Amino acid sequence: MQIQRYFIKLSYKGTHFFGWQIQPKAISVQETVAKALTKINRGETIKVTGCGRTDTGVHASEFYAHADFYTPLDIPTLAHKLNCMLPEDIAIHNIQIVTNEVHSRFSATARTYHYYIHQHKNPFLAQTSWYHRKDLDIEKMNEACQLLFERKNFKCFSKTITGNSSFECDVTKAEWTKTTEGYKFTIKANRFLRNMVRAIVGTMVDIGTNKTSLKEWEEILNSEERSSAGKSAPACGLFLAGVAYDNNKEIL
Repeated sequence: MQIQRYFIKLSYKGTHFFGWQIQPKAISVQETVAKALTKINRGETIKVTGCGRTDTGVHASEFYAHADFYTPLDIPTLAHKLNCMLPEDIAIHNIQIVTNEVHSRFSATARTYHYYIHQHKNPFLAQTSWYHRKDLDIEKMNEACQLLFERKNFKCFSKTITGNSSFECDVTKAEWTKTTEGYKFTIKANRFLRNMVRAIVGTMVDIGTNKTSLKEWEEILNSEERSSAGKSAPACGLFLAGVAYDNNKEIL
């Protein structure tokens, strides 16, 4: 019997989940989606593979996963059933049939993250943005961004305990912009290390509040020591916002 691979585009609010990845005694997005697909598959276990992992409390406005079925499925019906079964924190946007060689994680060529900061107390943003009252010097922060393009090794922004065999990443975009609520950080790279974006944001906010100079920023980048960088920004403001694939047209 031939396996058919289905590619799923979804989004989720990560506040009430312990990240994407399945883990013991903790509810995850991956487990929640897999259980729904297993029910649709009449109880036969379906495994779901995601385009990456997000930590506890981190969100995804664009996320991709794939799952394999032996039984052909009606895609419009599948998407509708999933949305009915899944909690309001998770939404299925699109499902497509792809070849079995297409992999949601390993076929991805780049990922984009957004980080949001709001400056005035707002109960409607509390779970999706970092409340930070102080003004930030984003001109200086954007100067700091330029140094990220010159670097390959980002060990100074990685968790000390990690399964990464390499700390090299190719950052192709990094930019701070002003918003009506506060600030937004956008960063794009071919890959990211665990906690990397939140560590970068936390350290850059120190630059924006003049706690850290640009010279010290460069020293942090050269150090390869997580203890040299600033504290990680809270998880609530971080979103996985985009995933690129070489065969983008076929998938999306």
